[in-house]
This record gives sequence, C-alpha cells and structure tokens, in this order.
Amino acid sequence: MSDPAPTDAPSPGPPRLGDPAPDFLARSTMGPVRLSAYRGRFVLLFFHPADFTPVCTTEFVALARLAPRFEALGCALIGLSVDSLYAHLAWVRAIEAHFGLRIPFPIVEDPSMAVGRAYGMIDAASTDSMAMRAAIVISPAGTIRAITSYPHDVGRSAEELLRLVSALAAIEGQAALAPEGWQPGRPLLAPPPESAGEAPSGADWFCRSLP
Repeated sequence: MSDPAPTDAPSPGPPRLGDPAPDFLARSTMGPVRLSAYRGRFVLLFFHPADFTPVCTTEFVALARLAPRFEALGCALIGLSVDSLYAHLAWVRAIEAHFGLRIPFPIVEDPSMAVGRAYGMIDAASTDSMAMRAAIVISPAGTIRAITSYPHDVGRSAEELLRLVSALAAIEGQAALAPEGWQPGRPLLAPPPESAGEAPSGADWFCRSLP
C-alpha cells in the first residue's frame, strides 16, 4: 500500500468544526485503515510528533489504559504520525515490553505527511511534524466535532479527551448542551431560547439544567 492519501477533494484550508473529516486509506499496526469504515461510531484521531519520544509514550500508555472506556462510548481510537509502519511496530513492542501493556488501537503511518496536511496539523511548507500534537473527534456521521492542539513538549490529558468524547456522545442527537467540566451522570443544559416567546419564566431562564 502506498503512503496515506486523503480521498476527499482538497479543501481551501484546514478543516473546521462541522466540516467532513478528510477520508484516507493507510497502513497501520493493525492492518489497512480507512477512516470512512468507522462511520456509525465516534473516532478519536490523534496525531503525535514521533515514535519513541517520552511525551508521546506517556500519552499512548494512558490512552491504552482508557481504551475500554472509549470503547464503551462507541468511540474508536486511531493514532497517527509521520513515522513508518516499521517504527510503529517496534515502538508498540517496546511499550509492551517496558510497561506490560498492549496498545489495542491502530497507529497509522503518514510518511508523506499527506494526512497531517489535509487536517491542517502540518503546514504545507513544513519539512517535519514537530508541531503536530493534536486530537480530532469525528462524529458517527463523519463530521469534525472537536479539535485540540498542544505543543510538542506538553502532553495531552487522556482523561480530558475521554471527558470530551463522553460529553459529545451525551448530547449527540439531542437538544442539549454540556456545561463546564461536565461528567457522565451530571445534568445537561437546555439550549438558549431563540425568541422572547420561547423564554421560560424564572430567574434561570438563560441557564437551565435539563431534568
């Protein structure tokens, strides 16, 4: 299989919230991965600067430990970097040997940086991926619902990524909003009224919890 290449038509700029997630077909540590094959599920697609790096290793260990909880939400995990498939395989084996932990999700190779550029994670003029530590949540319908970006020298919180997916799953298909710091089991918020006639009575009309 050749280098991963997005199959959607190129957009004039990086995809934004609500845009279709650029599709791709690429090799991974678990065989070929086509993003569109995950339709019907949430997807957490996370880019990392390089294999065998300290921060990336801690992130992958944390995500592997939380993988069953992502699975319970109907969310697939997909890692991706510019490293080759062979580097990915060696890194996965090294993590298992050192931490006693299996990486249960695919890690996609992107040596041409085609996927990173399609998602706006790598500038078109960049020659390396050191600025690329981002995570994208894709809805079951294949649209981008959230984008987070961190510098290469600061790790992401796997727990926060889980909370983000949990909140998106909770409001999927509902007229509801997730408040600050929302956690599963806590109340969601009612959307704001769109007209004076829809505004309910009471002092909390602008910030109401749903039953």
